Amino acid sequence: MSRSQLLALGLTGSAVAARLATARWVRLLPGVYATFTGPVPPIARVWAAVLYAGPPAAVGGVAALWLWGVVPALPEVVTVCVPATRRVRDQPGVRVVTLARWLPAHHPAALPPRLRVEEALLDVAAAADDPVRVVDLLLRATQSRHTTAERLRSALGQRPRHRWRTLVGEVLGDVVDGVRSPLELRWARDVDRRHRLPSPERNVEDVGPDGRRRYRDLRYRRWGLVVELDGREAHPDDARFRDRARDNLVVESGEVPLRYGWREVAGTPCEVAAQVVRVLRRRGWNGTPRACGPRCPFAAGPGTSSD
Repeated sequence: MSRSQLLALGLTGSAVAARLATARWVRLLPGVYATFTGPVPPIARVWAAVLYAGPPAAVGGVAALWLWGVVPALPEVVTVCVPATRRVRDQPGVRVVTLARWLPAHHPAALPPRLRVEEALLDVAAAADDPVRVVDLLLRATQSRHTTAERLRSALGQRPRHRWRTLVGEVLGDVVDGVRSPLELRWARDVDRRHRLPSPERNVEDVGPDGRRRYRDLRYRRWGLVVELDGREAHPDDARFRDRARDNLVVESGEVPLRYGWREVAGTPCEVAAQVVRVLRRRGWNGTPRACGPRCPFAAGPGTSSD
């Protein structure tokens, strides 16, 4: 609680001081106290930062994404946003930033007060040095259904500048097309589009002979090819069993399964594309793949990778 809240409840300054002196309460920030003993939970740290900054204030940055459930851990430093007309000093564990676009950015009802998930996500993405971090955040937010590609596009359109504008726009376009993971995004860009392969159906529900619902990562339905993408480098035994069962059901349905992980898709995308083309050709595809560079298997001619 803040000092002003305690005084409004009828406590005197000396009563507050006595509780602090006897360690019944703990000072967290100037004018903000934990009215309990023991460890301070993450949500209390967030409330302390908001109370310190004073109304109107809202949690921003990664801390806001934690509150929305987009990221799993609260950062060591909680970002608090205040209107541009206010000036509040930083404190240990609290970073205060001024925000010009206060009304559009601030969520009107969420508690603790915070930025809208779209605004917080775009802020964090703009500060990221690694494009992989940007992609991960966008996919996390949309997969968890805390926001949509359309809402993020709208929020991005209100910003005249953004460091990763092109990347964000491309990723959101992929989300609309059904991409749900960083590995699927890498496949779409480095395997499919770069080599001009036919576009697969993505994450389509499939009901097997046993009546269970499953989702196939990529399905080239016309040519009976199913591609499963696995971001795990090592499978526990039960996961291997499930993977085998999924592949067996694909074969049982008359289709051909291929399975790839990060090592193949990120490390040798040209060779992966060449293998997919060989399977597609044997099943009737007569398109022409594109070479992405002089060392690409397709650079020697359209027939090179289909033999």
